[in-house]
Amino acid sequence: MTAPSTYGLSTQARNLQWLLTDLVEEVPGVNSVAVVSSDGLLLLSSDPGGAAAPGGSGAGGAGHGPGGAGRPRGPRGASADLATIVSGLGSLTTGAAALMEGGSVKQTMVAMEHGSVFVMAISDGSLLGVHATPDCDMSVVAYHMALFVGRAGHVLTPEVRSELRQSMENTP
Repeated sequence: MTAPSTYGLSTQARNLQWLLTDLVEEVPGVNSVAVVSSDGLLLLSSDPGGAAAPGGSGAGGAGHGPGGAGRPRGPRGASADLATIVSGLGSLTTGAAALMEGGSVKQTMVAMEHGSVFVMAISDGSLLGVHATPDCDMSVVAYHMALFVGRAGHVLTPEVRSELRQSMENTP
């Protein structure tokens, strides 16, 4: 995984980057992950510069060889694509829930022939999005996403969000 530089980042921002790295590297079937702010800006990504992860061609997905070799990349290999999809799905499902008087949206899952996209709400209005392989164990992915949300929700303060945005903008 290629991550933004942690130089100069707060402990909270570094911990969030570590949690994201852990999600990508430890959960079988995960291709890429993005955290998007409530206003649609990319805060964290498993593929911030579109570069290949060490030992492979992208992030996530156990079972594709040691050290991630042969892992598929996220949508078109670009973090911006996943962030756009996550933001759009979040907006669409929030609107649908409002029309149906269904309350707040907790999780959205889209199963496709060649993969799945999961979107989970974080307490501050941010969204966690995961692009996974078609053969992933959806319950395992959802469980680990819930763990991430539980750990990250209280840390994503306005200051940390601003710090993460700036870090993403400064990534080559």
